[in-house]
Amino acid sequence: MSKPEVTTTKLDDAARAGWLYYVAGNTQDEIAAKLGISRQSAQRMVSLAVSEGLVKVRLDHPIAHCLDLAEQLKQRFGLKMAEVVPTDPGSSSTTLGVADAAAAEMTRWLRSDVPIILGIGTGRTLKAAIEQLSPIECPQHKVVSLTGNISPDGSAAYYNVIFNIADKIKARSFPMPLPVIASSPEERELLHSQAMIRPVLELSARANVAFVGIGDLEEDAPLFIDGFISREELQALRAAGAVCEIIGRAFNENGEPIGGLTNDRVASAQIPPRETALVIATAKGPKKLPGIVAAIKGGLINGLITDEHTAEILLSR
Repeated sequence: MSKPEVTTTKLDDAARAGWLYYVAGNTQDEIAAKLGISRQSAQRMVSLAVSEGLVKVRLDHPIAHCLDLAEQLKQRFGLKMAEVVPTDPGSSSTTLGVADAAAAEMTRWLRSDVPIILGIGTGRTLKAAIEQLSPIECPQHKVVSLTGNISPDGSAAYYNVIFNIADKIKARSFPMPLPVIASSPEERELLHSQAMIRPVLELSARANVAFVGIGDLEEDAPLFIDGFISREELQALRAAGAVCEIIGRAFNENGEPIGGLTNDRVASAQIPPRETALVIATAKGPKKLPGIVAAIKGGLINGLITDEHTAEILLSR
């Protein structure tokens, strides 16, 4: 028997054990008896199901404090949508909980019978959210990338998620075959004028809902680490007052776009109009806080998925 067949068999067994444990409510002793294996083997299979991502756990019980914080965020900042997830005091992850909540919100939109256009940004949190999605058949919908999909070396941008989401859902997907940041403003205008690009930009402007990440502009900013801007360009943005970037564009503490610099070369679409689209930012943690504040101040977003600790700080300001 070849190795792939063995691996597939083990995953099948793990999936069966995971279903018996998490869905059917069997104990590990009961699983062992039903599958004709030892209790230790049953325990290993259940653990394998979790470690391989075969089991996705979502909490159905709403936590009162999180609900209260979410309602306060909506009222205080005029948001159309807010969701707050519990904070794990011992975790430094910037995606834990928030990515799961974003996946659940995406699923809710994608299960709609009414055709929608879903815009998707880029970043680590959104990539983690897409990984949490279960396969969905929704040919009535369109999913459009809000950002360029090409890295400086010509490869597909690693944290651009339009290709990941296309693997998960059966809907028409529209990538944006552009660099994240063009080499010049003239090149950007030339690229935007191309016949295959204009429809994607027009589609993004008609999005019903959009999910965007908020990138910080500290010394280890994702835009810099991922190779889209140089150290000198990052320092110039910071000197000009930039505190965050959303779909590649840099904004100051009031949510105003930085004039010139790399903003003149960003090939991404504009953030969909908040008058017609629900624009949901997924972000949490101290490094993201200045960007969240800027996005709210500037009216760049009208939806937010964050965690308890971040929500409490936002409301204390």
